[in-house]
Amino acid sequence: MPSTVTGPDPANAAAPATYDRYPGPVRMRLLALRDLILRTAAATDGVGPVEETLKWGQPSFLTRVSGSGSTIRIDARRGDPGHYALYVHCQSGLMDEFRALYGDVLRLEGDRAIVLSIDEAVPDEALRHCIGLALTHHSRKRRRKR
Repeated sequence: MPSTVTGPDPANAAAPATYDRYPGPVRMRLLALRDLILRTAAATDGVGPVEETLKWGQPSFLTRVSGSGSTIRIDARRGDPGHYALYVHCQSGLMDEFRALYGDVLRLEGDRAIVLSIDEAVPDEALRHCIGLALTHHSRKRRRKR
């Protein structure tokens, strides 16, 4: 079933407008990252609709209907205007997967962030794969337990 974006839940009606608070260059990169997340979700079996909302003031993407994935958040890097990041839950183990697959391609920080530069091309294929892994994290975990 293809993914669709559901609007922000009423408690987070400001989610789409949140992008307006960012300076132009990082806003454009965050909107492109948002588009990549939504396109990846739509192309990934089992993800279903993606809800865009705010968590900790950051644009966040949830698979609430299917429960297939871990929340993805995106944001500018505080105090670092040349960078922005994609964040995953720090206890998910996703960063270990990302590191094993793309440690030489992506700038991975700690146990939660893929850091990107506003001045460099996005490693689209690697990033899309990591997003797909995050969006299917729970469903893959359930399959492994069987």
